[in-house]
Amino acid sequence: MPYIALLVVHIVTGTAGLLLGLWAMRQDSRRFAAGVRTTGPVNTWYRWTVLVVCLSAVGLVLVRRTDLWWLVPLSALTYGLAVLASESARRRYRGWTHGYVHGIGGSYIALVTALVVVSFVVDGSVRGAAELIPWLAPTAIGTVLIEVWRRRLVAPQPAEAAAVR
Repeated sequence: MPYIALLVVHIVTGTAGLLLGLWAMRQDSRRFAAGVRTTGPVNTWYRWTVLVVCLSAVGLVLVRRTDLWWLVPLSALTYGLAVLASESARRRYRGWTHGYVHGIGGSYIALVTALVVVSFVVDGSVRGAAELIPWLAPTAIGTVLIEVWRRRLVAPQPAEAAAVR
């Protein structure tokens, strides 16, 4: 029974995290463009959702799949990336956009990778060397996308560019 409850919590919060992550990134981009120096409430919800997903993953490993022990530190890293995003935006140290974008983007890539691997490798029919594709594709694609996004965040806004001239 604890396994089923943990699995339901994990699936529901994982789905919520996938939806909230995109919404948080969009909302935060708009906030930063408007001059707001902190992340929005959706980012907070996303961060809490990632925490619950990571804790439920640890619970699932402890209850049923101790052979997947390496998911425990991976879960901690995933949540740490979500926290890095919020703290980077809040503190605004030099190069804060790297911490923000790669933090929230990295935590989101971890959620997507988990979904893709479970769908295609664990519960799917992908076997052999092809198993590497679901593990690596989200990171390869996601890293490029988040770096493009970061460069847009630091690009001068049209109003700023006109003021410089």
